[in-house]
Amino acid sequence: MDAAAVLDDLTTAHVADACLRLGVTVRCAPATLRPAWDGIRLVGRARPVRHVGSVDVFLEALGQAEPGDVLVVDNEGRTDEACVGDLVALEVARAGLAGIVIWGLHRDTAQLREIALPVLSLGAYPNGPERLDPQAADALAWAWCGPHIVTADDVVLADDDGVVFVPAARATELAAVAARIRDTERSQAERMLSGTTLREQTRFDDYLVARERDGITFRQHLRSLDAAIEE
Repeated sequence: MDAAAVLDDLTTAHVADACLRLGVTVRCAPATLRPAWDGIRLVGRARPVRHVGSVDVFLEALGQAEPGDVLVVDNEGRTDEACVGDLVALEVARAGLAGIVIWGLHRDTAQLREIALPVLSLGAYPNGPERLDPQAADALAWAWCGPHIVTADDVVLADDDGVVFVPAARATELAAVAARIRDTERSQAERMLSGTTLREQTRFDDYLVARERDGITFRQHLRSLDAAIEE
């Protein structure tokens, strides 16, 4: 199973928690980067591209992409132009990619909804680029998304909570831990609905004693119980 497929039924929150537990740097896109509409879910290998004012760089990137990839567009977080619209989204969809993550703005929101290709961006803006900058030789090798550099060695996972980037080489390991966290949380929620409080499940009174006596953190206490709260 490929690196993206192992993450397919997991949420960004569970994968971010798994990164934290395994000591993998948590790389989430800034909270300002949001789905263009509710209910978006997206997972795939990153296909980075740095925009310089013209759509031809996207067409070039698609020539190197594979079905299921996610186009990660670096437009430097600009808020004075939209760099992706309906024609680009339609071309990306026809190429079989899973979606688009934009460190910048999109436009043609109504048409994007009709195309139904998952798109996440910093928001919508009606005007396209009025510039044309030189294209770097490595414009298809890497992209910024907020403070993080994304390459083809990364997997992109996105949902209503936002976007997380993980190294493809660690995806299987992260997926296993994320699934355990998910299953533990589901079990805890079921027990809460049946009447057992979260404080009871986490033996919170015992934690307060241990904190006073041994100076442990709540996270350390939870790990001793194999609980998935605040992880």
